Amino acid sequence: MNTFKQSAIEILRKAKTPLHYNEITKQALESGILETEGANPERTMNAVITVDINTKAEGSDFVRAERGVFALNQNKKEIKQTPKIIEAEKEEEEKIVIEGGYIGKGGEHLVCSELLFRGFNASIMSVDVGVDISAIKDNKFFGIQVKTARKNSFDTYPFHIRKKSFDRFNQGNIFYILVLRDGLKNSFLILPSNEVEKKIKENAIFTVNNNTGYALNVKFRDQKIYLGNTDHEMSYFLDYWNLIKEQFGN
Repeated sequence: MNTFKQSAIEILRKAKTPLHYNEITKQALESGILETEGANPERTMNAVITVDINTKAEGSDFVRAERGVFALNQNKKEIKQTPKIIEAEKEEEEKIVIEGGYIGKGGEHLVCSELLFRGFNASIMSVDVGVDISAIKDNKFFGIQVKTARKNSFDTYPFHIRKKSFDRFNQGNIFYILVLRDGLKNSFLILPSNEVEKKIKENAIFTVNNNTGYALNVKFRDQKIYLGNTDHEMSYFLDYWNLIKEQFGN
């Protein structure tokens, strides 16, 4: 997973020109190199870059071109990593990890509750090895991988899937349930693993981070839901819990 700082460096290196932190964040999310469940990733991006500049000065990877606009520091100097610098970076990283942990676990409990209400004996796995929830109904087992994202300021829900995990559990009894959280409203995009595989082949889901993961961006447009662009409408799978029953012949 790329951090906000790593993503900013990569985007600015490709751009070869100063960019506003909103544009840096937008490009990082659209390209799939940045993984975050936060609702305001551009604020986090601004904070991370600003902290780097304020704590490292001439040793920072960035320079401020103007208010909110940053470029790579072409005259970066080697500096000693002082306790103050290490603590500032650690504090920013912890904020991101903690926020993501709450959101991810909340999504797992939401999905588990929905399955229980529908008569499945479902439970959250104690250890995440690629399946978040195991469920049984009518003596048939299936696994659920839950991904949760809040709608960000670009009206997009960004998700990431670990390639190694997907390859290991790409079976007929595995479902990916994407929790789309907009304020206090939750929607669920329910995808069988073979549908995910299909969208990977169609490039609606694309590889990122040196081919170690997959990125997918979900968007609502005109009361329809799309994966990536308007060539891949996914409204059929939205809140379609009966798809799981149909998969098992119920």
